Amino acid sequence: MPAARESLLDAAFAASTSRPWSAVRMVDVAAAAGVSRQTLYNEFGSKEGLSRALVRREADAYLVGVERVLAAPAEGRDRLAALAEWTVSAARNNPLVRALLTGCWGERLPAPTLSAVPSSSAVPAQRRADGPLPSPSDLVTLVRDRAVAALSGPGTTKPDLLEIARSAELVARLSLSCVAAPPADGSVTDLVRTALPRQLGRQGQSAQSR
Repeated sequence: MPAARESLLDAAFAASTSRPWSAVRMVDVAAAAGVSRQTLYNEFGSKEGLSRALVRREADAYLVGVERVLAAPAEGRDRLAALAEWTVSAARNNPLVRALLTGCWGERLPAPTLSAVPSSSAVPAQRRADGPLPSPSDLVTLVRDRAVAALSGPGTTKPDLLEIARSAELVARLSLSCVAAPPADGSVTDLVRTALPRQLGRQGQSAQSR
């Protein structure tokens, strides 16, 4: 029941922003989503399953945003700057994304273990949620790899690939530092532009056009 599942996750997310996760009750989540409590348990199995599914969804949504900004028709350096801005904005507006990026969950948030848990769910999406959840280091790697894929192409040389990978990882890690300690002037873009080589954009853009 994809629609019911999304409604339940929306309700769980809303509940998590208004009170500590320990105070969120499954019956209240089901009522807010307009479905039965049995439907909730059929989808997630338990409150732990619900928390894993919620964290998995927010991680996926963050990475979808990463892919969106990297797909923009701009030079590589500009796209990496937009990636940094997206990361800082997503963390500022979504406490679960911030926790995923920093590893600092706090007492108010759902904090499922990041390692996989045994799953007997018949729901494919829940089996995926019961698998490993990304750590901050995992997200750096995932972001770096997506940037390399977006900024390179069949004609990209090995030295250029290495340069793109180093630059992308630098931006990912710089973004995390800005999440933890935002720049005084709020300009993440300027920091990224200063840190990256100017030719990166031309390399990435020319590689894509080949």
